[in-house]
Amino acid sequence: MENKNQYFSYNKLWKLLIDRGMKKKDLREKSGVRSASIAKLGKNENMTTDVLLKICVTLKCDISDIMEIRNEE
Repeated sequence: MENKNQYFSYNKLWKLLIDRGMKKKDLREKSGVRSASIAKLGKNENMTTDVLLKICVTLKCDISDIMEIRNEE
């Protein structure tokens, strides 16, 4: 059963980058994630687990450190 009122938010990822003094470009270069994928993350669009894994490995963090489930308001 799908809940249309929930979505993934990557705001935690952007805060983590700020805390580490990194830009989106730095993340892209270090992780090998394509620019199009970074843009999708910026729009809270669906992302493959492969991309999320690359980001977590690069940032040495857990998936819960970069994303969360949000309810539409």
